[in-house]
Amino acid sequence: MGQLTHRPNAVQRALHVITRTQTGSWLFARLLHHLDRPVLRLSHGRFSLTSALAGLPVVAVTTIGAKSGQPRTLPLVAIPDGENVILIASNFGQQQHPAWYYNLRAHPETRLTYEGKTVTYLAQETDGVERERCWQCAVTLYSGYRRYQERAGQRKIGVFLLKPQTK
Repeated sequence: MGQLTHRPNAVQRALHVITRTQTGSWLFARLLHHLDRPVLRLSHGRFSLTSALAGLPVVAVTTIGAKSGQPRTLPLVAIPDGENVILIASNFGQQQHPAWYYNLRAHPETRLTYEGKTVTYLAQETDGVERERCWQCAVTLYSGYRRYQERAGQRKIGVFLLKPQTK
């Protein structure tokens, strides 16, 4: 898979201030997040509106539904960690976990499509020192995750480390 090397520029970092707010995250969750699905599909994972506006690396993640057993594909911010990828189940700071959190816990094998290439990964929810390390990588890329954790209240945001699978 192509390297996830996006780093937000100054204008994109300024937009992060807006996305950290309740209104900004609502807008991203209700509008931009859903527009990214068809854009990623039509561009074969090569382009997303969120990447263009916020400078965050967005990938198409395909999980298997925890209840349905059906494939589910959605755009998520992917934090680079060498050959691995970190996913943050922030759900924009909402009180409940996103559905994909439960999907990855039930079926940890997942596919990520980025820049037209699809790779299979094995996901593991992190804890302890590894969770803190991954969380810091995420916050370094997008400081809004701190605000999302505040808004999530008692819910501990899930942090997944995905490792590529070789077949």
